[in-house]
Amino acid sequence: MKIHRAGCRILAIYWTTSIALTLAMCLIGPVAPLVMGGILMPIGLLMLWFFRIPIRTQRPSVGAPGEVTAVSDGKVVLIEEVVEDEFLSEPALKVSVFLSIFNVHAQWAPLAGRLAYFKYHPGKYLVAWHPKSSTLNERTTFVIDSPQGRVLFRQVAGAVARRLRWYVQPGTELEQGQEVGFILFGSRIDFYLPLQAEIQVELGQKVRARETVIARLPST
Repeated sequence: MKIHRAGCRILAIYWTTSIALTLAMCLIGPVAPLVMGGILMPIGLLMLWFFRIPIRTQRPSVGAPGEVTAVSDGKVVLIEEVVEDEFLSEPALKVSVFLSIFNVHAQWAPLAGRLAYFKYHPGKYLVAWHPKSSTLNERTTFVIDSPQGRVLFRQVAGAVARRLRWYVQPGTELEQGQEVGFILFGSRIDFYLPLQAEIQVELGQKVRARETVIARLPST
């Protein structure tokens, strides 16, 4: 396990400040630094856990042509047919995955292909499970063109998550499982898939990035 680059600066500031405050409490008395340390250390350990990146090797059985794997860890909270009007401008199957603060928050490409479109949208910070968070919250849109079809997915910030990170640019050729972004704290990922795609998950199911197959695209 390692710490994600998105958290290095945040953790350095937090731990430096925490140590300084704890040492400053020594001026008050012997008990004060113990109390301060008892408050700050659990928070710091939780932050270390949040920014963790586990060593996870994609299974050889995952990644066959047309398989769309989970972009991030989390739980499936929505499967429905919608009209995606930012880029696709057509009906699509939407699959939403909610990330709690205890999930790994890095994102990885769900299939191999060219990043045909990317856009960052500033927005609100509704709770991530709110129906309108997909269109009103701070978010990014990724569209990957592959030989098997086109997949759109979004990073969606929540009430706590107010920082989105992305590490790819339009035109980039992506490998399945390649890191593409990171969301700080609780949030969600929305998939928009062709209507003919075969959904491989169900509501309430917990998924793991780079391992769980979300859908299979129709043969072309």
